[in-house]
Amino acid sequence: MNTLRNKVSLIGRLGAQPEYVTTENGRALARFSLAVNSGYKDKSGKWVDDTQWHNINAWGKTADLVKRLLSKGQEVVVEGKLVNRSFETKAGEKRYATNVEMNEFLVLSPKSDK
Repeated sequence: MNTLRNKVSLIGRLGAQPEYVTTENGRALARFSLAVNSGYKDKSGKWVDDTQWHNINAWGKTADLVKRLLSKGQEVVVEGKLVNRSFETKAGEKRYATNVEMNEFLVLSPKSDK
């Protein structure tokens, strides 16, 4: 039952080419933004599109797969956990961020030839 405690699954499209870096301790990290589209009808019955953007982080072998397999615009299923963090800006303001730490993904659309 522990596997259900902090689990998120999203289907969306990559908003940009994934950024791939190697940390100081040699660990691979891939980051990208994911646009998840949904919609609803407003009070007048008009359809309203709603896009939510999520920041995705992948580590280790998963990051290597992201680098090799994913590109901007592809549709993917992402599974992972939510991670909250806080940080301070250079101006001294406290900020908060929520990211998805991805542990698995499934490619739904092929890589573009562009």
